[in-house]
Amino acid sequence: MPLPFGQFIVKVHGRCNLACRYCYLYEGPDRTWRDRPAAAAPAVLDRAAERIAEHAAAHQLSGAALVLHGGEPLLAGVDRLTALSDRVRDLVPAGCTVHATVQTNATLLTDARVAALARHGIRVGISLDGGLAAHNTRRTDRAGRPSWPAASRGARLLADRYPGAYAGVLTVVDPRSDPIETYESLLALRPPALDLLLPHGNWTNPPPGLPVAGTTPAGPGSGRPTPYGDWLTIVFDRWWRAGRRETRVRLFEECLALLLGLPAATESLGLYPVNAVVVETDGTIEQVDSLKSAYDTAAATGLDIFRHTFDDALRHPGVAARQAGAAALADACRACPLLNVCGGGHYAHRYHAARGFTNPSVYCADLERLVRHIAGRLSEATAGEHR
Repeated sequence: MPLPFGQFIVKVHGRCNLACRYCYLYEGPDRTWRDRPAAAAPAVLDRAAERIAEHAAAHQLSGAALVLHGGEPLLAGVDRLTALSDRVRDLVPAGCTVHATVQTNATLLTDARVAALARHGIRVGISLDGGLAAHNTRRTDRAGRPSWPAASRGARLLADRYPGAYAGVLTVVDPRSDPIETYESLLALRPPALDLLLPHGNWTNPPPGLPVAGTTPAGPGSGRPTPYGDWLTIVFDRWWRAGRRETRVRLFEECLALLLGLPAATESLGLYPVNAVVVETDGTIEQVDSLKSAYDTAAATGLDIFRHTFDDALRHPGVAARQAGAAALADACRACPLLNVCGGGHYAHRYHAARGFTNPSVYCADLERLVRHIAGRLSEATAGEHR
């Protein structure tokens, strides 16, 4: 039986007030956003709430994650965000807790807006490239003006006045940056959690620093350079040796849990089935946005919330492939001793234009470097406890 969806990503606004030069959504191969309305109409949001509640009831969910997304979701207005979260909470069955989050670039955060979000139980996650102006030079508005002054004000507002509504910071790894400087600058923003994400690249469109285009996808033991793995191991050691948990780093915590044989749920590691679904501004049901980094319409399902249920989406071949575990992986991945921890890496990072998704991750060598490094640190700590 398929795993029911537990994370519902609703695109309340499909445009952004920034023009980040590396954005995989607006600068990548997918163009479907161009033909969709900028903002989701009230009828779309109301129907999305009904479909979420329907799915929660059908599968007796004890919890559901509602992610208010974009584009830049705050462009839709705070009233629309709070109305949607309230509506979902009103409709889900008793006993189902709705965890609502808005993911924003932080430039539009004001005291009044954050206060309203907090009153309605919506936590705020922010996306930054680091905690200094120099880290965020590629995050500009459409006139080329830096977003950092407004974004940093928004982040500090959360940390100083609304820590209970502060969900954390999402940062995409840039191996050209200084890892310790980047990590410590983010710590200065006092996030309760930090998501360190690998850029959305693949074998056909490789990420910066990995010149693999045109090559046959290589699996474990390839001997390829590991700039991303090297960067992450440096940050891991800084985090691991701090003597106290300065912040949660989800990638590291999930890797440790998987190494210990504990359940963990992340798109980047492990074999846990995908349980996220997207509702676009026109009511279209799609797979997660990261697939849009592969090719145009890669996330499409042909379904919409007016004619189809989320159970219909569970039966879509693309979703089924993401819930098939090791059976959907390349032979090299299934034979790898790190299989249960790495899980083949992020699905979108396996894409090759001529071979589909049944390949090792374009970050295979980097993931192997990171997982083995963390395993070594865990082994050292465990050995020390038993001396």
